[in-house]
Amino acid sequence: MSTPEKVPPRDLFIVCGLGSLGQYCVAHLKEFGVKVVGIELTPPSSWEIASFPDQLERFIVGDCCQGEVLQSAGIQQARAILFVTSDERINISAAFAARSLNPTVRLVVRSAQENLNQLLAEQVGNFVAYEATQLPASSFALAALGSDIQGVFILEEQPFQVFTIQIGPNHRWRDRRQLFELQGSRRRVLEHRRGHQPVAKNFYNWEPEERIQAGDIVSYVEIAETLTSFVPTEAPDSKQDKRPNLARLPHWGTLSQKLSVFWKGSSQAQRAALVSAMLMLVLSLSCAGLYRLQYPDMSLLDAINASILLIFGNFDGLYADRILEDPPPGWLYVFSVFIMVAGTLFIGILYALLTERVLAARFQFAKRRPPLPKAGHMVVIGLGHVGQRVVKILQDLKQPVVGVGSANLASEALPDLPLVTGSYKDALDRVNLETAKSVLLLTDDEVANLELGLMVRQRNPRCNLVIRSLEERFAKSVGKLLPGAKVLGIYAQAAEVFVGAAFGENILHSFRLGDRTTLVTEYSIEAGDTLCGYLISQVAYGYGLVPILHQQRDQDSVKLMPSEDIRLEAGDRLVVLADTDDLQRVEQGKIAPRRWLVRVEKMAFPNSEFDGMQTIARISGCDVSVASTLMQTLPGTLPCPLYKHQALRLVRALSKLQIRAHLLAAPM
Repeated sequence: MSTPEKVPPRDLFIVCGLGSLGQYCVAHLKEFGVKVVGIELTPPSSWEIASFPDQLERFIVGDCCQGEVLQSAGIQQARAILFVTSDERINISAAFAARSLNPTVRLVVRSAQENLNQLLAEQVGNFVAYEATQLPASSFALAALGSDIQGVFILEEQPFQVFTIQIGPNHRWRDRRQLFELQGSRRRVLEHRRGHQPVAKNFYNWEPEERIQAGDIVSYVEIAETLTSFVPTEAPDSKQDKRPNLARLPHWGTLSQKLSVFWKGSSQAQRAALVSAMLMLVLSLSCAGLYRLQYPDMSLLDAINASILLIFGNFDGLYADRILEDPPPGWLYVFSVFIMVAGTLFIGILYALLTERVLAARFQFAKRRPPLPKAGHMVVIGLGHVGQRVVKILQDLKQPVVGVGSANLASEALPDLPLVTGSYKDALDRVNLETAKSVLLLTDDEVANLELGLMVRQRNPRCNLVIRSLEERFAKSVGKLLPGAKVLGIYAQAAEVFVGAAFGENILHSFRLGDRTTLVTEYSIEAGDTLCGYLISQVAYGYGLVPILHQQRDQDSVKLMPSEDIRLEAGDRLVVLADTDDLQRVEQGKIAPRRWLVRVEKMAFPNSEFDGMQTIARISGCDVSVASTLMQTLPGTLPCPLYKHQALRLVRALSKLQIRAHLLAAPM
């Protein structure tokens, strides 16, 4: 992030790979007013984005893996370089070449190798990787639900949910709540509009004191009650504490609990094997001890060897290996026979356990998939990487799902998924399409998706139809041809994540809210940047961000839905909801002006002066002396301009103290 007073010292960005994803990355970067250099090995005959070459500072034809090409693009002066070709091997190889030429440049790589990406982030530094086709998986799954939920993500093991609801005549908020009353320790309002109004372009284009009416549409984010298994595509948390946690080390309590769970869930053969193994361990140690006691000259190794030979029934081996020269006394001979009988029984139990395991594995291999649901299910057509991830999300949300894919899908992949193989068109006759709740068309062939979409709409016009598209223009055309269908262009959405990451922000998650992509973005506050020194309320209303998590410097605990009166300091951590326009304003330090003043008329009780002074200083962020002077010279106007939401909150807080105040428009 830059300071408000000056332009970033390096405003050059390089995009390697100018396919659909690369072109959208360039388009979003240009919205930030930066210089962009493009590199492509083979220029396409036509560009997906009109007049695309005009957006580039320079266009270089060459191999981005070659150092000369990167140097000619200006990598030494670049702030970030995005490797977004369709070949992840080339992306990773080129990233190494770029790092050798510029040790500090930000590397944003398109790659689906999650483990490798995490290792590279630790070793290479200033490195982040995403897979463009998998980023929108949660958007596909949530679109298929056809419900109010718009997004689900997890921060600090706490789930958050984003909803868009339409207020019905019997809704508990109707005519009872004002919008500011929805704000609380677990919820933040994102958008409010009447049914006929267009979608707002800012999170705070709503009036806090407006009363909710039937037909209103309200979007909000809230902390969910329970932690589910639903974990959407996230970027790895580079700041996760890697230090060992002593509380996680095993101790007797957890060990006994695990043994109890194992005992209850094990078969008879497993229990017998466990008891037999413990018994044989005791007997073998006893046998070795007794032989050492009877034959003092026998070494410990020979005593242990004698017990092993007896367990396997080889009494003659004691003489063949010259462990014994003379026959043992009668009592030791009887004990040795007992050891041999116990060993024979133990080996038999061991063979039985192994046989059970082999048969179980064989039956598991031949296990048939579950039957197809009859109604209310979701059909996922296309089980590539995106399709499988979408299926997993839907299964975690306890939704009945049917998959349509190729016959070579591994049996261990999604074993609980009812599967239909063969031609996609023929499969429509076998998935109970007429009673399906949703159909997701996620193949790599856009034309096939369109054809299947038309067939689905003809046979089941009531189902939720979700279509995957690679090109934004194609997505808009299909949307017009199939009204009501949700056509999602994956590259346009993914590009916003790549661009946000290019500016050094940690993009934790993304979801669709209306027709725009919302990014869950983490900021590390640094001295002199565009957020340091501001109240959270000023950051929220000035930049259009929705703060949902704050962590103070050198503090382990975090605050979810933090108070707006916290002042951000260097070293703090802040997680917000934002879109690329919001990130652009933060990057450039373009904070909105404050246009409202608070006029304080009088206080009902003289002893309210101190509380009023503290309230004014806390909410407005002004100096305590300014608030004190105001309270001592009533009536008066607070000289510090505020944002409207902030000013109204101050008026309400003063009203609770029996201090009368109201808003005035600040002079322009």
